[in-house]
Amino acid sequence: MINVAVNGYGTIGKRVADAVVQQPDMKLVGVSKTRPNHEAKTAGGKKYPLYVVKESKKSFAEAGIEFEGTVEEMWDSADVVVDATPSGVGVRNYELYKGMRTPVIVQGGEAKDSVESSFNARANFENSIGKNLVRVVSCNSTGLARLLTPIEETYGIDQVRVTLIRRGADPGQPGKGPINDVILDPVYLPSHHGPDVKSVLPNINIDTLALKVPTTLMHVHVVNIALEKDTSKEDMCRLLSGESRIHMVAEEEGIKGIAGLKELALDLERPRGDLWENCVWEESVSVKSKEVYLFQAIHQEADVVPENIDAIRAIVNECGQEESMNLTDKTMGMGLRR
Repeated sequence: MINVAVNGYGTIGKRVADAVVQQPDMKLVGVSKTRPNHEAKTAGGKKYPLYVVKESKKSFAEAGIEFEGTVEEMWDSADVVVDATPSGVGVRNYELYKGMRTPVIVQGGEAKDSVESSFNARANFENSIGKNLVRVVSCNSTGLARLLTPIEETYGIDQVRVTLIRRGADPGQPGKGPINDVILDPVYLPSHHGPDVKSVLPNINIDTLALKVPTTLMHVHVVNIALEKDTSKEDMCRLLSGESRIHMVAEEEGIKGIAGLKELALDLERPRGDLWENCVWEESVSVKSKEVYLFQAIHQEADVVPENIDAIRAIVNECGQEESMNLTDKTMGMGLRR
């Protein structure tokens, strides 16, 4: 069993913890919180061992929330730490982890140059085997790597151009925006997403630009891919349909936007209404003279969760890419099929 600690029980951390307990080869040794909020209480309700920073012991005790000990004690009992703390904190924590000789997975908000390898299960699983500091790329980069890898393998890619229409905030972030605006994010080109994709697919020629809009549901990508080889709409849809972490939204589903996708996840009783898969509209796939156009939606709270699980196995060299992805997909219930 791989003993896994989740440092930071927020948007990503609580989802990773739930996924860890579903794995037959992993044990959740604990989760951590800095404040005695509702998430800390939820962790206790799930019987997850809760650990706190030393400075917060008094506030947790006053709130009547039981905890096992300090985060340092949690790290010391782990084979791998998944750091799901806010952007910029994970790499700073690494100096503490190194003292305990514990390998660490950080999230996409950390700088790609600050880690030993960036990770996407479909694109470059093997690059993180045995590494001590691994970064799971961001939600948008995860979605693009899943899409581009099979296309590159099958047809070759000359150029990728992507416009990212980004959600303004997560549902649990009422202090963020915009509320009544469309923000160029950033104004200059390219956005950071293209270089981030290249951290796992270094040979891909990709340009990205991004907008931030007033919604909390999902990101949407407008994708144009120039191929090296000819294909057809039918063959492209068949290729993408064969990917376990891509859901092809069929015309007969009647889903024309991201609200419909979230409603589908809720109707299927997905935990928290999560969509771990890329959602590609089959109707949007168009092939013209070696160029492919399509729309895909990315659930920013969820799509990196299976990647974290696979990254755990890669770090400890538990198994290979195919075996890990198959196990993760099975245990998490991947596939938006009724």
